[in-house]
Amino acid sequence: MAAEKKYKTFWSFYPYYLTEHGDVTNRTLHFIGTAGLIVILVVAIVLQKWWMLALIPVCGYGFAWVGHYFIEKNKPATFTYPLYSLGSDFVMFWHMLTGQIGKKLEEAKKIIQ
Repeated sequence: MAAEKKYKTFWSFYPYYLTEHGDVTNRTLHFIGTAGLIVILVVAIVLQKWWMLALIPVCGYGFAWVGHYFIEKNKPATFTYPLYSLGSDFVMFWHMLTGQIGKKLEEAKKIIQ
């Protein structure tokens, strides 16, 4: 499938990323993990509890990987495209938060076919 393709830009990668998150439960777990890491970051800064920063990858990746391994049953894109994947998670979070995710996922499916 498209996972074999070499992505050279973030915006060419993002449609592939979205199609790897087709299940709403997987996307919801990603959303929870991303929201959680944002909360952890803010709390760590406000309270100046720098040890809390170590919780960020646990929260972010923990929820995401559960979604991939147990729900979507695919390999997280983080292993092949770590920076594009990280950025895509925040873009997907924004698209979910603003109600654009359905439209963006349909567009991505057309591109990846």
